[in-house]
Amino acid sequence: MNEPQSVQTDSKKDAQDNKLFAIVAYIPILFLIPLLAAKESPFARYHANQGALVTIIWAAGYLITSIVPGLLNILLGPIFGLLMLAIFIIGVLNVSKGEMKPLPIIGETKLIK
Repeated sequence: MNEPQSVQTDSKKDAQDNKLFAIVAYIPILFLIPLLAAKESPFARYHANQGALVTIIWAAGYLITSIVPGLLNILLGPIFGLLMLAIFIIGVLNVSKGEMKPLPIIGETKLIK
């Protein structure tokens, strides 16, 4: 199995200047903030794309776990919550290191150019 490749920014300064916007992108729905506030930053746009994917997965998972009845919901809800927390932490760690590294499983998908 091939390891996903990290994408490098043109400038470490871009990553340093836009870390806050990139972190905010991982909070569900707030991925729009870096698109508006740092639209010229490849680093912020990359993490906004990752944040949009997190938002879509979060919404779909929330919908599915709210539909599933009884005991299955009691099991799936916490597992899904922990999975989303892990993805959030991985994304924030990538930002803090100044990396444009795809998230596990979903990170290769491009929604935002």
